[in-house]
Amino acid sequence: MTASSRNLCGERPRLSEMTTDARVVTSTAEWTVLESKRRGTAYRAGKVLMISVKNLQKRYGDLTAVDDVSFDVEHGEIVGLLGHNGAGKTTVMKVMTGFLEPTKGTISVGGIDVVEDRIGVQRQIGYMPEKAPLYGEMLVQEYLLMMAELRGVPANERLTAVGDAVKATGLTQRLVQPISTLSKGYRQRVALAQAILHKPSVLVLDEPTNGLDPVQILEIRALIRRLAETTTVIISTHILSEIEAVCSRVVILIDGNLAADSSLEDLLSSNIVRLMVADGSSSVQEALAAVEGVESVSETPTNNGKHLYRVRCAPGLDLAARIAQTAHESGWAVSEVRAEVPSLEQVFRDLMAEHVNRARSEETAA
Repeated sequence: MTASSRNLCGERPRLSEMTTDARVVTSTAEWTVLESKRRGTAYRAGKVLMISVKNLQKRYGDLTAVDDVSFDVEHGEIVGLLGHNGAGKTTVMKVMTGFLEPTKGTISVGGIDVVEDRIGVQRQIGYMPEKAPLYGEMLVQEYLLMMAELRGVPANERLTAVGDAVKATGLTQRLVQPISTLSKGYRQRVALAQAILHKPSVLVLDEPTNGLDPVQILEIRALIRRLAETTTVIISTHILSEIEAVCSRVVILIDGNLAADSSLEDLLSSNIVRLMVADGSSSVQEALAAVEGVESVSETPTNNGKHLYRVRCAPGLDLAARIAQTAHESGWAVSEVRAEVPSLEQVFRDLMAEHVNRARSEETAA
């Protein structure tokens, strides 16, 4: 055991020493706001840009893992970095956290360029890699105290820092338990606790629920949502439900390229209205096409004998009510009329199809 893992009496810290009552704590996020104002490089429309990725490229020899990717993350956002295995998500995170240098482009965190001041960036980031390096022979409290020392937490603040992290991650009852005896869910909690010891302004999580059972996944998601109340969070995952459960915005990578950068609300919005009626005829399509703002009408086969029409509206228009009124005035027997909301899976599948078609077109043209 290292000296830092003992209290002033030379003993292991007691539970009472490692938990603290709720109090006002000044986080590095507040410092980042002031520092960003001073630097003048991390603001957009009056909002703090905690992460700014500009034209990022990372090559490994002839392999381009990430190519010309740009996106920003504002203070307080929970952003999901989504993509298939090998899409470039982990590469972006490793460059962001200073473990890799970019081939081209820049990444800054809180206005600090990761190449120019890697340590300055790492002070602001709490990083939980997909396979966090945990030492199974160490007790939970020993490991966390060691990590607090490595992260530069002052000696007189380490017990408090560990106590706060333990309380936040629900590890109080596991402090004197060897890490090797913990379930995978609790090992993930330990990995998350080490990432927040120094109260970072940005939390970077790489596949945080990978390999967990359903109950453990729900627990980690709830924990991430709690942490996001005071911290900017970016989550890398290939699990669609993970994004929908905890993120407000998504950045999608496909084969190292940026395929989408949007809020979930905008990404899952649709300009298509579904109308299902008992009887179908050409007059139905004509009446729907005559509604102002309708761009096209198509009929989709069904298995229930009814007729389903998909009405594409001009961007920005919500014509569901107007279409319902037209159906009522025409005397149609309507069983359904609603805006069509695509799933994230459908959006991702469509983006993948677009990417494949574009790649094939470029190969043919070449």
